[in-house]
Amino acid sequence: MCCQEANEKFQQLQKVISILGDQEKRALYDETGITDDDALVGEAADNLQAYFRTVYRKVTEADIEEFEAKYRGSDSEKKDLKELYTKFKGNMNRLFCSMICSDAKLDSHRFKDIIDQAIAEGEVKSTKVYAKWAKKISEIEPPTNPLERRVKKKKSQESDLILAISQRREQRKERFDSVLSSIMSKCDDNKAGSSEPTEEEFERARQRLEKKRTKGRKWYES
Repeated sequence: MCCQEANEKFQQLQKVISILGDQEKRALYDETGITDDDALVGEAADNLQAYFRTVYRKVTEADIEEFEAKYRGSDSEKKDLKELYTKFKGNMNRLFCSMICSDAKLDSHRFKDIIDQAIAEGEVKSTKVYAKWAKKISEIEPPTNPLERRVKKKKSQESDLILAISQRREQRKERFDSVLSSIMSKCDDNKAGSSEPTEEEFERARQRLEKKRTKGRKWYES
């Protein structure tokens, strides 16, 4: 590797480290994956962050309430219910663990009616485990209005969902921090031993950073 190539690669690595050390640049990179210096400072950074917050705004309790109101009792819910019923072969305990916006105490009778109709129409097949569960549910008095969720329970489940989303974002941030901390550590080691990183060390660092940035962009686009 010639001196010019080594200097260019070392400058790129220094750019990565400069982003880590600048809170404004780091915040913009976390949200957009952009590393260009001109886009990472001042008004340009503020505009980009505002744009991405508009397009990829955070999930709020109001968003979840609106989604639940539209989802519960909808054709989409019925479709998901039948798919999960088939996936878990009629095991309703496992189904309720995977069915979004569901509550076994409120939805068991309602789900039973939907599945029974699907069985009668040949859409899904009855199973022993489902038949046992259905018999048990038939012996329990159904709720007066299953689609009217109790506020306390609803707030609790919304908080759980928001927490799950926040944890996912935090895990992504921690993985990103780990990769970049590794890059910084290797850079410090290289500074102690030599004036510039080896080609192999730089390439490994570059690949890890590029892979992480690509994953971040895919997450925002999903």
